[in-house]
Amino acid sequence: MRAVAPAVVALGGGHGLSASLSALRLMTDRITAVVTVADDGGSSGRLRNELGVLPPGDLRMALSALCDDSDWGRTWRDVLQHRFSSSGDLDQHAVGNLLIVALWELLGDTVEGLDWVGRLLGARGRVLPMAAVPLRIEADVVDDAGTSTRVVGQSAVAVTTGRISQVRLEPSDPPACPEAVSAIEAADWVVLGPGSWYTSVLPHLLVPGLRDALHRTSARTIVTLNLASGESGETAGMRADQYLEVLHSHAPELRVDAVVADPSAVEDVAALAARSADLGARLLLRQVSRGDGTPRHDPLRLAGAYSDVLDGFLGDVGTREKAPE
Repeated sequence: MRAVAPAVVALGGGHGLSASLSALRLMTDRITAVVTVADDGGSSGRLRNELGVLPPGDLRMALSALCDDSDWGRTWRDVLQHRFSSSGDLDQHAVGNLLIVALWELLGDTVEGLDWVGRLLGARGRVLPMAAVPLRIEADVVDDAGTSTRVVGQSAVAVTTGRISQVRLEPSDPPACPEAVSAIEAADWVVLGPGSWYTSVLPHLLVPGLRDALHRTSARTIVTLNLASGESGETAGMRADQYLEVLHSHAPELRVDAVVADPSAVEDVAALAARSADLGARLLLRQVSRGDGTPRHDPLRLAGAYSDVLDGFLGDVGTREKAPE
């Protein structure tokens, strides 16, 4: 049994990060969510373009996932997630996006503004941006004829057709959020995924400050695979083992200690087991889906899987080694 709740950093964005946070909050309140800031669509994109701020949408979703499980917390979560529907300029703006940006303008501090929203929600943890400036994602996409084109912007990359061979950030050397770097360095565990692989998961590994912190930290890293291979968009046709191949190709020095996957989403168990072993990772196959036919994680089942991974490493000694080249 673990006497002290672990300090966990969860990296990602959107619905995937919300899934991991909903599970982790059942295990610990020492949670830090480090969130992608490359969104350029919808309400977030409009605020980003108009005001020059970080896109707040994924930050809002992470805060909502960590809200206190009380009438107060759930009510304020619903307020944050509420979207206006009108024929005017407020159409489809999320209330939480406007609140977060208003706090940023009033306080002049991105992290302090997010902390204030966290206190309003009674959040079980902290939410931080992965970088101090808005980012833009670029991808090299290869079509069936072998022609490579450059696709720019998270919203465009997310729905692209063809095979993505590489993703990059613009700027290429963005300043990492200092508090996020400190959280990774002090963590017991880092959770990467699930989520949109190229636009929510990989970008964290392309921010030099975060990547270096992941190499320095003594924390162990869990990779959570998605529940379904993409039928369209950025991960169309990708097998479970290919997610790990893509991860390694973009961050070859990242140490992966454990991989969590739902058996129903694994096309070739032997291939996934072999690829996990190549990375020096233990593979845990466990039903973590809700079981209703939708590709959504069940928080309790996912928390159980994470808990089994953590317990499985108790008593291990020795230092972490870098992943094989």
